[in-house]
Amino acid sequence: MAKQKPAAAPTAPSRYFNRELSWLEFNQRVLEEALDPSNPLLERLKFFCIVNSNLDEFFEVRVAGLKQAIAQGVTERGPDGLTAGQTLAQVRPRVGRLVDDAYRCWREQLVPDLAQHRINFLDPSNLTADDREWLAAYYRDKVSPVLTPLAVDPSHPFPQLLNKSLNLIVRLHGQFHGQLRRWLAVVQVPRALPRLVSLPRADDRHDYVFLSHLIAQHLADLFPGMDIEGCWSFRVTRNSELYIDEEEVPNLLRAVEHELDKRKRGAAVRLEVSADCPAEVRADLLAHVKLTEEDLYVVDGPVNPTRLMAVIEGDHSHELRDPPFFGPTAKLLRDRPDVFAVLRERDILLHHPYDSFNSVVEFLETAAADPKVLAIKQTLYRTGGDPRIVGALMNAVKNGKQVTAVVELKARFDEANNIRWALALEEAGVHVIYGIVGYKIHCKVALVVRADEDGIRRYVHLGTGNYNPSTARLYTDLGLLTCRPEFGADATDLFNLLTGICRPQETRRFVVAPFQMLNRVLELIDREAAHAKAGLPARIIAKMNALVDTPVIDALYRAAAAGVEIDLIIRGICCLRPGVPGLSERIRVRSIVDRFLEHARVWYFDNAHQPEVYVGSADWMPRNLHRRIEVAFPIEDGRLRDRIVGEILETQLQDNTKARQLHPDGSYSIPPRRKGVNPRRAQAEFMARVQQPDSKSTQRPRRAVSEKLVPKPRPERIR
Repeated sequence: MAKQKPAAAPTAPSRYFNRELSWLEFNQRVLEEALDPSNPLLERLKFFCIVNSNLDEFFEVRVAGLKQAIAQGVTERGPDGLTAGQTLAQVRPRVGRLVDDAYRCWREQLVPDLAQHRINFLDPSNLTADDREWLAAYYRDKVSPVLTPLAVDPSHPFPQLLNKSLNLIVRLHGQFHGQLRRWLAVVQVPRALPRLVSLPRADDRHDYVFLSHLIAQHLADLFPGMDIEGCWSFRVTRNSELYIDEEEVPNLLRAVEHELDKRKRGAAVRLEVSADCPAEVRADLLAHVKLTEEDLYVVDGPVNPTRLMAVIEGDHSHELRDPPFFGPTAKLLRDRPDVFAVLRERDILLHHPYDSFNSVVEFLETAAADPKVLAIKQTLYRTGGDPRIVGALMNAVKNGKQVTAVVELKARFDEANNIRWALALEEAGVHVIYGIVGYKIHCKVALVVRADEDGIRRYVHLGTGNYNPSTARLYTDLGLLTCRPEFGADATDLFNLLTGICRPQETRRFVVAPFQMLNRVLELIDREAAHAKAGLPARIIAKMNALVDTPVIDALYRAAAAGVEIDLIIRGICCLRPGVPGLSERIRVRSIVDRFLEHARVWYFDNAHQPEVYVGSADWMPRNLHRRIEVAFPIEDGRLRDRIVGEILETQLQDNTKARQLHPDGSYSIPPRRKGVNPRRAQAEFMARVQQPDSKSTQRPRRAVSEKLVPKPRPERIR
């Protein structure tokens, strides 16, 4: 009998999923949360809004980039074998299906379910006399003075509409010099006004009228003497990428401000129109914004549904929302006012939001007020609207400390906010630096230099998430507080690199991109492969937001072929194709989308039962490994290392409720639950643990970690 030949390993491009299509599958998983009836109703509405907000950014950046590459004649193929034109041709129908699914969810599930809880969206033409009278007064007093009708004819060119602004296209006719003429006109729905008008109610009803519908009811006031044939909502999405040559501009802050103004009027990339808009009007709109039928998305529901977030923020029954959760202060910091004394004893690991981010805020506020603190240095990527972090730096200056803030002005869609904070910090006397030319500063590092009784000591906070107390309640992240000398020395060298003129220095503990991170990641993966070939224990677990970098993916394929068992927890984009015979049979990929946005980045390497764990700010993507300043750092305290692996990663690998597993064909499904296995939901378990302060620690003995994480049976492949 002839020996069966082993399956040949697939060659590129079948080795990789397309990045854009993988992201769209992630957004589909977000939509699944809106469709899940086990989620509270307003949380489902929130996920519906997030899906649409995500799509906005996808068009503003990713689709805009594809269209620009096509316009420039770029024919280079990506790792998946597709050109920009081929990718866009596949993106369009996939987006169409996603949009259809989302609005079907709105019409068939969310609207009826909201109505059952006395939350209604009413047509102005079907209101009571009292409601019509109230709305008429509201329109007269608050809406009408803001409106500007814009005719479209040879003497009135089509207006330059702002990015993502909601508008009405109006078709009307009337007598002009004795002849009947037809016109189009545009009425912009004012951004400054609430998109939903809440009708006054004496009971627990929440009745809303869309502002665009209210304006439509009063169009005759804007076009007196004309006959209104109809009006329809539409919205234009524009290219929102910033184009800045940092080596040429004399002032980066001013250049970013200038580009932000241009962003509002970038090239159009998408046109959305309401479903009842006639074909000829759609064609006119496409011509005016220089788009084609392929760029048109017809929506059977509210155009720009992200403004429905106003409903979520309203005063509604508690059962319509997730129960409120406030992570407690980490145990080691409770009743210990001197955080520096605690850190001299041991490192502290913070798992947000299950451990309160207030510990990080208080670390900085304490440093700002402590007379023994000499200097504070910090990176700021997305600061948000909470003033406490920035306020601590300002107070530190008032208290005579040397304070430096490295502010990333190019944090996408947070540029204007970061500019405001940067100017405020400079006004307060903080030394504000905008980083290194050509790189985004994405690492999360704070350094406090203190004169302790036994000498100068450096205290460091490192994290995976931004210094933003608001998002820290919504994102899951990891942070480390430490005063290990090697960490302090590396942090000092890092800030010298960011603020001064010097070559990157060899690090003691940090792994810094773009200087060494890619090589170090490849070395760690290859070491596991060598262990497997030698018959030694070998295992990799990696958790991150996205996996795109092809050298890293290829290294993972080689490790799997060598016998390494690999589990990847990738929230969003994953270009690695798992479960392919001869290529990735030992690789399993799962994604978790739940109440909190999974945001932590963690790498675990078993290393023949001498495990190494790294935490950091970088995903395994080309932009993180080559075009950003990123920091990953080892967890050297064995107790904290065991907590990350045995408690956090292991729990997420056992999630069979909110997790989705990736199949070789690119589809995702809920992991099969074997008979007798209880439902597991990682985020719910993390919340439950911290809400039971008297319960025993869930940390496991160090040696038990590798024994516990034995290879799981592979799920049946979907062919």
